[in-house]
Amino acid sequence: MDLMFTLYPYAKALHIMAVLSWMAGLFYLPRLYVYHVEQAEKVREIIPIFLTMEDKLLRLIMRPAMIVTWVAGLFMVLTPGIVDWSYVWPWTKGASVIAMTVFHHWLLIRHKAFSRDQNTLSGRQYRLMNEVPTLLMVVIIVSVVFKF
Repeated sequence: MDLMFTLYPYAKALHIMAVLSWMAGLFYLPRLYVYHVEQAEKVREIIPIFLTMEDKLLRLIMRPAMIVTWVAGLFMVLTPGIVDWSYVWPWTKGASVIAMTVFHHWLLIRHKAFSRDQNTLSGRQYRLMNEVPTLLMVVIIVSVVFKF
């Protein structure tokens, strides 16, 4: 138990860094999809460039950041005395993080559709989906800061 308290600030710092990296990818990837859809209609030769960019963002930045976010977050949650489960905020934050993870996997599914040349969504639809991580981020931050 003392070890968890000792490691808690390190886990928190790691968690914040991982969340920032993950969120950057969650904000950027739908925007890449917008450009992918709109530019592929004009220049077919650009498609492999978009696929490479999207794949590297997903595999090299977003996936590791998501995993570290989850591991460090769970470590903090499991540290005794840190979370009072009688409040609403840990539940709203947890539900929002799960929704963020589902969104991440939806982006992965969309990338696979692009890879198979089976994308069915428009640039406008990806622009709308680009707002999902922002809304979830607002819920998470308000939940953690105000601890309602």
